[in-house]
Amino acid sequence: MAEQTHKVIVVGGGITGLSSAYYLQKLAIEQGLAIDITVIEAAHRLGGKIQTLQKDGFVIERGPDSFISRKNSIQQLAKELGIEDQLIQSAPGTTKVAVENELYSIPAGSVMGVPTNFGSFLASGISSWSGKARAMGDFFLPTTTSAEDQPLGPFLRRRFGNELVENLIEPLFSGVFAGDIDRLSIKSTFPELLEAGEQQRSLIRGLKKNQVANYRAFDTEKTGIFQTFSNGIETLVQTLEKELHTCTILKGIKVENLVQKGKQVELRLNNEASMIADSVIFALPHAKLMPIFEPLGLLKGLKDMPSTSIATVSIAFPEGAVKNPKDCTGFVVARNSDFTITACSAAHLKWPTLIPPGKALYRSFIGRVGDEAVVELSDGEIVKAVLEDLHKLMDIQEEPEFTIVSRWKEAMPQYLVGHGDRIAAAKKEVQDALPMVQIAGGSFEGFGLPACVDQGKAAAELLLERFVAESLSMEGTAK
Repeated sequence: MAEQTHKVIVVGGGITGLSSAYYLQKLAIEQGLAIDITVIEAAHRLGGKIQTLQKDGFVIERGPDSFISRKNSIQQLAKELGIEDQLIQSAPGTTKVAVENELYSIPAGSVMGVPTNFGSFLASGISSWSGKARAMGDFFLPTTTSAEDQPLGPFLRRRFGNELVENLIEPLFSGVFAGDIDRLSIKSTFPELLEAGEQQRSLIRGLKKNQVANYRAFDTEKTGIFQTFSNGIETLVQTLEKELHTCTILKGIKVENLVQKGKQVELRLNNEASMIADSVIFALPHAKLMPIFEPLGLLKGLKDMPSTSIATVSIAFPEGAVKNPKDCTGFVVARNSDFTITACSAAHLKWPTLIPPGKALYRSFIGRVGDEAVVELSDGEIVKAVLEDLHKLMDIQEEPEFTIVSRWKEAMPQYLVGHGDRIAAAKKEVQDALPMVQIAGGSFEGFGLPACVDQGKAAAELLLERFVAESLSMEGTAK
C-alpha cells in the first residue's frame, strides 16, 4: 500500500516560518518521508521584518541589519544554503551612550552595562563619583538568593544604584528590547544575572567569572561581533525561498480561523477557500495569533502581552558632512536625556562595504514603551526630529542626500515578568487541545534572528519526530 502523504502548513513567511519550512523539507528528504509542505504568508513578499533596500549604491536595512556572530544558527544555515561566503563581519568600533547631549564611551568589559572592569568604569565620565561609589556597593551587598522571576530594573537598582542604571544599563537594554526595564522579565532578558548572583556575592564578580560572551554586544573595540550578508540580510530570505523547491508558497493569503477535523485541522482563508492539514506550525506574532485561537478559548494568557511600535530612519550624507568620532559605530540614548531617537548606528563605519565610497549613512531608531506616538508622525516630522537630535551630538554641515523612514507596528514583543511561564502554559494548552499544532516565533523564545531560526528548526524537528512516531505506531497496529 502506498505511503500516505503527511500535509503540513506553515503559517507565516518570516524568518521563523521559512526556517521551519526549510528544515522540514531537508529532514523529510533525508529520511525519505512523504511530506507535502505549504507556506502561507499574508503579505505579498516573504521575510517579515527583514527588508533590504538597494539605493544609489547603498545597501539599506529597513528592519534588522545584522545578528550576533557568536550565535552560530545563521552561519550553519548559510553554510547549508551555500551562501556562507557572502557573510561579512562588522568593522571594529565602539558604541557610546548619549547622556544630556554628551557622548560617553561604554567602559571596557561591560556586560550589558554592568561593569566587570572596575578600573575602566572608574575612569569613565558616564557616572559621577557618588554614582560610582554606589555602584561599588555591589561588592558588599548580601548574596542574591531569590531565583524567582522579577523586574529587571528594581533588581539592578538594588545592586548598583539609580545613576548607573539610568545612564548606562537602561539605554543598552532599551536599545535591544525597546522596553521598560522596570517591567521586563529578568529571566527572559538577562537570566545570567540570577545565575551570577547565586554563584557569587557580587554580581560584578559573578559576571566576570562567567564571561557572559553573548551579552558583550557593545564592547567592540577590538573586533566587530555582528554579521550580515554582502548584499544585506534579505539575501537569506531570497535564498531560502529559492531552496524551498518542494514546497508550495502562497503569498497574499491570510489564515482567518481554524477548525479541528478529527486528527486534522482545517484552515479557513481570507479568499473564502480552506485547506486541510495534518500538522500546522504557526510562525506569527502573538497579536496575529489571538484572532485565530481566542474563539477556541486558547492563548488567553497572551492577551495582555504588549508589543512596542518602532521606526527606523536612514539618512545619507556626503562623507565629510558629519563630524563625529571615527571609532564610534553608534550610540544609544539614556531615557533621561531630551532625545527622540533611542539609538543610532553609523552604517558606513559599521559596514563600510555596504556604503558607496565618500558617503555616510546614519540609521536611527525611534519608539519605545511610553514614547510610541512619535512613530505615528509624518515622515517629514520624524526626519526633522531625528536631525535635531543628531545636531545635538554631531557637527552636521550639509543637508541629507536622502532619507528613508520605515515603520514597524507592534514590532517588539515585551517579555514582561512571568514571560517564560506564560509561554510554557500557552504552548501546553495548544498541545493539549490541538496536538497537531505548534506556535513559534519572536513573541515566544527570543526575537533575534538566530533565536527565530532556532525556533523554526526546533518546530520542524518536533513535527518530524511526532510524525515518525505515529507512523511506527500505525505500522505496529497493522501487523
